[in-house]
Amino acid sequence: MAFDGIVVANLVHELKEQLLNGRIAKIAQPEADELLLTIKSPKGQRRLSISASASLPLIYLTDANKPSPMTAPNFCMLLRKHIANGRIVDIWQPKLERIIHFTIEHLDELGDLCRKDLIVEIMGKHSNIIFCTSDGTIIDSIKHVSAQMSSVREVLPGRDYFIPDTMEKADPLTISEAEFHTLLRAKPMPVSKAIYTSFTGISPVTAEEICFLSSIDSRLPASELSADVCVHFYNQFCIYLSAVREGQFSPSVYYDGKEPKEFASLGLEHLHAYHRETFSSISHVLETYYATKNQITRIRQKSADLRHIVQTALERARKKYALQMRQLSDTEDRDKYKVYGELIHTYGYNLEPGAKVLEALNYYNNEMVKIPLDTTKTPLENAQRYFEKYNKQKRTFEALSALTEETKEDITYLESVSTALDIALSEEDLAEIKEELIHSGYMRRKFTKKKVKIKNKPLHYLSSDGYHIYVGKNNLQNDWLTSNCQSAMTGGSMQKILPDLMLLSAPTEMSFRTVHLKRPDGLPLTIPRPGAEKK
Repeated sequence: MAFDGIVVANLVHELKEQLLNGRIAKIAQPEADELLLTIKSPKGQRRLSISASASLPLIYLTDANKPSPMTAPNFCMLLRKHIANGRIVDIWQPKLERIIHFTIEHLDELGDLCRKDLIVEIMGKHSNIIFCTSDGTIIDSIKHVSAQMSSVREVLPGRDYFIPDTMEKADPLTISEAEFHTLLRAKPMPVSKAIYTSFTGISPVTAEEICFLSSIDSRLPASELSADVCVHFYNQFCIYLSAVREGQFSPSVYYDGKEPKEFASLGLEHLHAYHRETFSSISHVLETYYATKNQITRIRQKSADLRHIVQTALERARKKYALQMRQLSDTEDRDKYKVYGELIHTYGYNLEPGAKVLEALNYYNNEMVKIPLDTTKTPLENAQRYFEKYNKQKRTFEALSALTEETKEDITYLESVSTALDIALSEEDLAEIKEELIHSGYMRRKFTKKKVKIKNKPLHYLSSDGYHIYVGKNNLQNDWLTSNCQSAMTGGSMQKILPDLMLLSAPTEMSFRTVHLKRPDGLPLTIPRPGAEKK
């Protein structure tokens, strides 16, 4: 995923077209590290989503709205105070950095016209949203960075804003041919790495593309390139980036089957094996690609505690099951000791005193067996010893058989909860799973006066021949389906629909069986993929 300077340049180009001279009508902060600006521009009302999340920073235009907290955070209140109803007079990108400047014109408390800068830095874990005066003094930021956190730059109110050191990278849009040759040939590393470590805004994917278009092996050391190859390489480098200078972007997503693998603002010929889908807007690309990833990332972060509880319990149950199975395997020969005792009773009368072994015919299978004896005990005592050993292993077998079934049921249940966590799409799904774990005894309920309300519903599909199919995402939803959809089930039996379209034959039964869904007339039932027509 190449959210590089070229993608940012595409965003700046698009934002200029859509937001320039627009007024900021609404400022919201739905998350601690996220802003949602509603802007009334000459081309209509637009929403701009800005996220400085360390795991998934992004900025794009969207039609979706997000609920805001009841009390606005301090940074949101500060922006409302200064730039509410402000006019966006300029949107620009310094060099090819992953930075966007929004210059906003507004009236101060005295009614004088002044300008402020809202700076969005898309730099991985160092991403930030910084609010500055026109002379570059930081008013505030969505993330405060002290000297203890970073020795490179402080981001605190009252400090001067500056772009952090970019490892002495050059601007790829203004680089001369001589500088290009000098930078590349000074680095004894693969050509592709030399490209993205020498120039701002160039990602590894873009570097691979430039090497591919130049017919140069990206693994060759840059220091070994000849003068002629360097000239050709520079020309291809300039041709590729000319689209950025001219604003000729072609936002697209590359798919491996149905799975998105990469996105870009310019074509990626070296990914010709993948299916390419083009879009009219880079915001649409980012929203469809990153927004889904952002949702999954946040849900996974919020489900980390639940996952830890489930995985810990699952590991403990699996170890317990393995130990029980080993102990159970030790009881497999228990019937042998019963036979030994009976044979000693039958043939022990002719044993010599001090005999160590009894050789006798096993009348159960007509085979000769050798039975070890304790020389300090009588034949009767030896027989009794084998009977006691048999009875002990028999009791162990009976007890362990029940325990292993219980442990296996626990493992099956915890695996179903783990699957439910994997397919959870919202906080409501997590709330249901948490409530289920509390009921199961794996978690304790924290004292609260608020009653937990579960409003989430199972997945609903419509088959190609008009049948409604409801799929529970967790065991609580399966219980709801059991109690509310009995009439829709065949045979009138209590059955549960599980996430993987398996049925549970009874509410208390833990043994699963796979079934093939069929119509009442016996014909197979076809099920479309999620996203098909719903009722």
